[in-house]
Amino acid sequence: MNKITKIEVKKLLFLTTGLEKQYCEDNLISEVPVALVYNGISHTVMMATPSDLDDFALGFSLAEGILNAPQELYGLDIIEQEQGIEIQLEISTRQFVELKEKRRSMAGRTGCGICGVEQLEQVHQSCKIVKKNNRLQGVNPLILAYCLAQLENAQSLSKETGASHAAAFFSIDGTLLAIREDVGRHVALDKLIGWYAKAGFPNGFVFVTSRASFEMVQKCLAVGIEMLCAISATTEMATKMARDNQFTLLAFARKGKATIYSGAERLFLK
Repeated sequence: MNKITKIEVKKLLFLTTGLEKQYCEDNLISEVPVALVYNGISHTVMMATPSDLDDFALGFSLAEGILNAPQELYGLDIIEQEQGIEIQLEISTRQFVELKEKRRSMAGRTGCGICGVEQLEQVHQSCKIVKKNNRLQGVNPLILAYCLAQLENAQSLSKETGASHAAAFFSIDGTLLAIREDVGRHVALDKLIGWYAKAGFPNGFVFVTSRASFEMVQKCLAVGIEMLCAISATTEMATKMARDNQFTLLAFARKGKATIYSGAERLFLK
């Protein structure tokens, strides 16, 4: 399936001399149902842009704790259907048994880290946290402006449609290593996590174009990422989770400024 669709539209221009109409083509981002099927059993359906779906499937599986390591994914097939896309994953028997034991009703979920949880106390129980190895140290905040410039320039889907979120991974010196885009911010991060796992879990940090919500911090913690920067705001719950887990969280990262909510010890501030 195409990630962009072209359609004819009528553009309205509000001028001081009156209303003007123009006929032109516009690019629309694709948003299709994507079903994740583990060992023949459908687990969830999410709306996503049909690109980098192999990364999405792996990243989602790791972030949700369905897999503990990429090696537990034995095979993956992406099948286009009339109604959407089905991703068939073959995973280890042990992980599949665990998945069946903790399956929740999550059809139609949006990528939220707690959708389908039945009781309040299950919210934190559902969070998989990887023990930190504290590889990330001495990040110079001055590189964030350089990261922002690269992030903006690399968003090809956003440039064409204006409707995508992006998640990017940067090395400690601010070099852009990978970027993934999607109509959904959670899915964009899942796609990036899939790349991150395939790349051998390199040292660095994540930059997102969205807000840094609880689920975004949770996904990073689930795979051992130690730092998240967001262009937009963060939330109280995200900040609490970051502080409880010695995670570095920055928000409102714009040209020339950023707000540190947690984990300032990883930043070189002298």
